[in-house]
Amino acid sequence: MKRTTRTTVLTVGALIAALGLPAGVAHADTTPRIDLRVLVVSDGGPSTDAIAAELAAAGTPYTRIDLTQSGRTVIDADFLADTVDGRPRAKFQAVVLPNDNPFPAGSSEMAALAAYEQTHDVPQVDAYTYARPEAGLQYPVHGGYSGSIDGKRAEVTAAGKAGPFGYLDGAVPFEDNDPAIGESYAYLSKPVAGADFTPYVQAAIPGQSTKGTLVGEYRHDGRRQLVVTFVYNQYQQQFRLLARGIVEWMTGGVHLGASRNYFAVHVDDVFAADDRWNSRLNCTPGDVDCTDPTATPDPIRMTPADVDHAVDWQNNKKFTLDFAYNGAGSADHREDNNGADPLADRLIARRGEFRWINHTYSHPFLGCVQDTTVVPWKCATNDDGSTRWMSRNDISDEIAINRVWGQSAGLPLVNSELVTGEHSGMKVLPQQPEDNPNLALALDDNDIAWLGSDNSREPAQRRVGPSTTVPRYPMNVFYNAGRAAEQVDEYNWIYTSRAQGGSGICEDNPATTTCLPAPLNTATGYADHIVPLETQIALGHVLANDPKPHFIHQSNLAEDRIAYPVLDGVLNGYETLFSEDTPVVNLRMRDIGAELERRATWQAAVRAGEITAYRIGDTVTVDAPDGLAVTATLPTGTTLAGAAFGEAYAGSVSGWTPSTGAPLALTLPASAVVSAPDATAETAPATEPAPDTRVPAGVTDPVGRTTDG
Repeated sequence: MKRTTRTTVLTVGALIAALGLPAGVAHADTTPRIDLRVLVVSDGGPSTDAIAAELAAAGTPYTRIDLTQSGRTVIDADFLADTVDGRPRAKFQAVVLPNDNPFPAGSSEMAALAAYEQTHDVPQVDAYTYARPEAGLQYPVHGGYSGSIDGKRAEVTAAGKAGPFGYLDGAVPFEDNDPAIGESYAYLSKPVAGADFTPYVQAAIPGQSTKGTLVGEYRHDGRRQLVVTFVYNQYQQQFRLLARGIVEWMTGGVHLGASRNYFAVHVDDVFAADDRWNSRLNCTPGDVDCTDPTATPDPIRMTPADVDHAVDWQNNKKFTLDFAYNGAGSADHREDNNGADPLADRLIARRGEFRWINHTYSHPFLGCVQDTTVVPWKCATNDDGSTRWMSRNDISDEIAINRVWGQSAGLPLVNSELVTGEHSGMKVLPQQPEDNPNLALALDDNDIAWLGSDNSREPAQRRVGPSTTVPRYPMNVFYNAGRAAEQVDEYNWIYTSRAQGGSGICEDNPATTTCLPAPLNTATGYADHIVPLETQIALGHVLANDPKPHFIHQSNLAEDRIAYPVLDGVLNGYETLFSEDTPVVNLRMRDIGAELERRATWQAAVRAGEITAYRIGDTVTVDAPDGLAVTATLPTGTTLAGAAFGEAYAGSVSGWTPSTGAPLALTLPASAVVSAPDATAETAPATEPAPDTRVPAGVTDPVGRTTDG
C-alpha cells in the first residue's frame, strides 16, 4: 500500500515536470473573488439616489460616483477589477447606472463597464431609462405609451413572482397624491422582437388590451440588465414595494445588510384618562396652556368594552399593541368610586393579551418645574436665575412606584423599558433646551436601558445616562380626541388659516406640508382626509425598513375608537401587497431599540471601511472588527459553522451574528447558483415582425438624446 501511494505521487510529479509547469499551478484555485459592494453611478437624479438610500438603510456597502462632479473618479478596468493573492477580484457585485448608458458616444468608461460585466457576470441596473432597442424594448411610439401613470395599478408577472419580486402578492399601485401634480412618468413598451427580455412588472397600455413593461431583465452580449422605465424617488410607495426586489436581483440574493417591514404601536396613558379638546375654546381644559377661566376638564377614558374590542382586534389582525400604563389612573379612579374600577379589572384580567411599558405612575412633567402663569409656559427659576428641576428622588419614585404597581397587578413587564409622560425630562424646545440633569441619575437608579423619545423632536438615537432612546413616531390622531368630530375640529384649528378660523400655524410655518386649503367637514373629514393621509404616512414607515414604533393614546381606543381605521388601513393595505412569507414584524420596545442600535454601529463601521466581505464560489467571507454584530441577507439553506444562518423572511434568510475578529465563513446552498430565468411565456416571440428601431423624429429620451428623424 505504501509503495502504491508513493508511485502515484511520483507519477503526478513527473507529469507536472513533463508539462514544464510550477508544482503549485496544478492546485491553484482561480475561482474569482467577488466583493460584496455595489457601484452606484449617479447623475444626481432621484432614481439612483433612491437605490443608494435603500442600500444605506439596509447596511449594504456601496461606492457612489457622481457624474455631475468635476474631478470625480474615472471608471476604468483598474478601478473595477484587480488581482488579490493571485486570484482575480471583481470589486463590485453589481452596477447601478442612471440609465442604460449615461456616457457620451464612444465612452471608454461605458466600454470598461460592459467588459467588466461580461467578464465577471456582474449585473447592471438601469435605474430609469427610456424604452429603446438598446435596452431591449421598442420605442413607445410603436404601440406603447409615454406619460403619467399616477394612480395606475401595475402587476408583478409570473416571472417576477418566481424571481426577485416573489415577496409581493402581485399588485404594485402607483401613488396619485395630487391630481394637479405629475408624480410618476413612465414608458410602457413591449420587448424588441427576438430580444432575450423577461418582463417582471407590467401595466396596461392606455387604450389597449395589451401590457407594457415597467421593470424587466434584458440579457444581451453576455450581460444582464434590470431595465426600469418609470421615474421614482425613495419615498414613493411604488419604489418602496419594488426596492427589495431590485436589490435581490442585482446581488443574486447574496449581500451584506438586511431589510424587513416593521410596525409597532404604543398606546399611552392606559389606566389613566386624557383631557378632551374644547371646540369652543380651541384648547384642551386641563392642559397647562388652556387658561380660560370657564375651561372645565372633560376626561376620556377607556371602558371594559374597549378592552375586549382591542383584544378581538388584535386576534383578528395577529398583531399586539404595547400599552404604556400609569398606575395612578386606576388608583385615583378607585378612590373616587368606592374602590371600583371596572376598566382596570378588565385590563388586568386580560393583561396577557398585551405588552406593557412603564409610563410613570402619575404622568407628571419630569423636566424643569413649569411656570404656567404665562402662555406658553416657561421653566421656573431659582433666586440665582438657575433652572428649577424636578428632583432625582421624585423622578425615581415615579418610575419605581409604577413598576411596583404593575408587578402587583401581574402585568408582564420588561423593567428596562420606560416612556416618560410627554417624553418629559428630555430637552423640549424652545422652553427647555437641555435634559433635566436629574433624569439620567433616576434612570440609573432604576436600571432603565431603553427610553422612549419623540421622533418628531429627536429622530436619532442617543444616550441619556445609562439609557438609549427609542424614537417613536407620533401619529396625527390626537390624544385629546375620542370622537371623530373632535379630531377634525382640532385638525382644522391647527392646519387652516386665520381667515378660515384656524390658528394660523401654517401661515407662520409655510414649510408645513399638511396645511389645508379649506376646513374639513367635521362629519366626513376624518374618514375622507385624515385616515387616508395618516395611513399613507405610517405605511410609508413600514415599507422603509424602519423599526421605530408609532404612538397613540388610550383615548383613541375609546368612544368612537378613532385609531382603528388608521391601523386597519396600514395592516389591511399591507396584507393586500405582500405574500405570506413577508409578514409585518411586530417588535416590542426593547427589541426595537436593540435593532436600531446594532444598525447604527454596523452602518458606522461600513462607512469607515472596517468591513471586508467577498464571495468565492459557494463561500461568503466577512471580516469585521471583534465584537461587531454582522448582518447579511443570503439564500435559504446558508450555513455558518455548520448551523443554519439567519431567520426566514421574504424568501431569503437574514439576521445578525457576532464577529470574534476572525473572518466569518458562510456556506451558500447549491441552489444559490445563478441560472437564467424561464421567460418562455413573457419574452417577445422571435417570429414577431421586427419593429422600426430608428429614434422617432423629435423624440428626446431621459438621457437627452434627440434626433430629427
